Amino acid sequence: MELEGSPPEPLRGFPPGGRRPWLRGGPCWPSRTWIAPVSRALLAAALLLAWLLPVPGRSALEFDVAKLQQTMQSRYGTRGVQALRDWLRMLQEQAGQPQERQLQAVNTFWNQTVLASEDTIVWGEADYWATPLESLGKRAGDCEDFVIGKYFSLLRLGIPAEKLRLIYVRARLGGIGSTQSIAHMVLGFYETPASEPLVLDSLVGDILPASQRTDLTPVFSFNGQGVYVAGASQSAPVERISRWRGLLARMQQEGFMP
Repeated sequence: MELEGSPPEPLRGFPPGGRRPWLRGGPCWPSRTWIAPVSRALLAAALLLAWLLPVPGRSALEFDVAKLQQTMQSRYGTRGVQALRDWLRMLQEQAGQPQERQLQAVNTFWNQTVLASEDTIVWGEADYWATPLESLGKRAGDCEDFVIGKYFSLLRLGIPAEKLRLIYVRARLGGIGSTQSIAHMVLGFYETPASEPLVLDSLVGDILPASQRTDLTPVFSFNGQGVYVAGASQSAPVERISRWRGLLARMQQEGFMP
């Protein structure tokens, strides 16, 4: 069912409508190309992920390293433990570094460590929200999993949650004039609330200002202050939040303290 209502405030920093070159690097969800407006199910998924965002002033992400290693060893063996160690080493090396360097290091790590795939292939489910540990253990995930991993990494490094936005976009395929697009997700970094966001993307290695990502058409974004959805007049069903609570519970079992 399509959403109804008036479009919300445009996402600051992204270019308005117009020509959109082909998004190079392949689709995030190749089997989910769509042209119609975003569905209620996609809106619900956004609100689930909005629960990632802690309230302003909360301390950096904490975790029990020994428990994380134990979990990795039992689930994914030596290869999983090595992926975890690589992640922890990257975080240690980036601690105290300038934000620009932290953003690039985190973006590069996840883009090089995790193979882009689909939930149906990796997890045998239509839509699965993987924890950072699961993505590292499988070394595969969809665009949402990349964003979750980057988001938690940046929280661990002390970047305030209010500077981060999770943004659903449409990525146009087939070059100029194409009417085909895919659902995709990126992480936006805002130096200030009024700043043009920098885009951390699993498909593009460079972190670019949103105005230079003319291949992306923003659909909605969300942070601790609200959710902005094109054409939406009501929120998603609250019963779906239980899926996100289940993810948080799994993270806690793994050794995270989200």
